[in-house]
Amino acid sequence: MKRKEDLRIVYMGTPEFAVESLRRLVEGGYNVVGVITMPDKPVGRHQDTLQASPVKQYAVAHGLRVLQPVRLKDETFVEELRSLRADLQIVVAFRMLPEVVWAMPPLGTFNLHASLLPQYRGAAPINWAVINGETETGITTFFLQHEIDTGEIIQQVHIPITETDNAGTVHDRLMELGGQLVTETVDNILTGNIHPIPQEQLTAAGPLHPAPKIFKETCRIDWTAKNLKQLHDFVRGLSPYPAAWTEMTDESGKSYTLKIYETAKEPCMPTEPTGTVVTDGRTFMKVAADGGYLHLKRIQLTGKKQMAVEDFLRGFRTMETLTMR
Repeated sequence: MKRKEDLRIVYMGTPEFAVESLRRLVEGGYNVVGVITMPDKPVGRHQDTLQASPVKQYAVAHGLRVLQPVRLKDETFVEELRSLRADLQIVVAFRMLPEVVWAMPPLGTFNLHASLLPQYRGAAPINWAVINGETETGITTFFLQHEIDTGEIIQQVHIPITETDNAGTVHDRLMELGGQLVTETVDNILTGNIHPIPQEQLTAAGPLHPAPKIFKETCRIDWTAKNLKQLHDFVRGLSPYPAAWTEMTDESGKSYTLKIYETAKEPCMPTEPTGTVVTDGRTFMKVAADGGYLHLKRIQLTGKKQMAVEDFLRGFRTMETLTMR
């Protein structure tokens, strides 16, 4: 049995979520021989500045070897990866890997996924769990196989989702737990103390919920298709990023685009049509919905900064009837 200092690990990841697990490995004395991350991303108005991923920034700061392939099947990259002689590969928030990559190390490749698989397979498991009003989620390590997010489960950790949580708070808790679970999984693989379970054995009663990638149109609020609780959960599930949004229209037809970051529920039977904005112009702004009013707490008008609704109302003066659509 190899010691953790001798086990050759290749780590793959890109966003901030993946930095915590890499940090735990490095600070825990594990032998990370290479880090694979996305190519630097053009940013700025003219796209003339390249920005390294959070994982690359951490890896460079700690003297780790970094590879940034454009294509994961590229022969040059595959040979370079093979030259690292990894015993084990770890994937956290990266890309779908071809078999030539995930099947390379003798101990396999495992992934850390931010849901309780088999539920919420896909690119945005945290957002969709909150959007769907789940009261529990978690984190899973599993071995990669051909179909995405379907491999045998190694370990899972459960956490509650509270009424006051949003996608951001759940993300941060799972990021911390994920770092711990990654090192525990490596230790258990080293000692042979794992009993991988096919996901088919864990399928819950009822349909599985997917977690597809979220686009701008996904984030648009449909005031007529959702009830009060669903609207509140929709906002929570997209806060703080990418944020739910809506168009607010006055009687003259002028339209304002608002992002909504925080809401509160007022269960009742509104007398106004769904989507009607009710406000005193100073302290509150709420929208009539199926089952009550959705109070807007933190919002952002296009071109302005995010602010509390009281601050928004101080700078937004209109006596006309407003409607969300």
